[in-house]
Amino acid sequence: MKKSFTLLEMLIVLGVIGVILSVLSVSFSTTQKKSRDAKRKGDLKSLQSGLEQYYSACSYVYPTGPGGTGGPLPTGSSIVCGASPAVIPVVPVDPKSAIGYEYTSTGTSFSICATLEASTPANYCLTNQQ
Repeated sequence: MKKSFTLLEMLIVLGVIGVILSVLSVSFSTTQKKSRDAKRKGDLKSLQSGLEQYYSACSYVYPTGPGGTGGPLPTGSSIVCGASPAVIPVVPVDPKSAIGYEYTSTGTSFSICATLEASTPANYCLTNQQ
């Protein structure tokens, strides 16, 4: 007698594999979101530090955002103070959308925000330390 798998055994094995793959894909998606959120938080912290350096080097004012007071920071650019080297050589962008982070400034204070994917609350903002 020839030994082989029955159709029912094959269907059970395929079903188990399908369940395992779906659980792994959900877990992987959550991990990716958390990773991008950590990158956003790190980017905002480095921007906050660079803007504080700008404040100290540029007559105690923060740069105004594009178009006056606010909007996304321009991507691929740098933030410089006069003729000195760039305080922030390259402005970081959101890891998923590749758009600059939302920046609002009055000259004496600033706020920079990002929208998080896997955290609550969804908005994460940092302000000036001065």
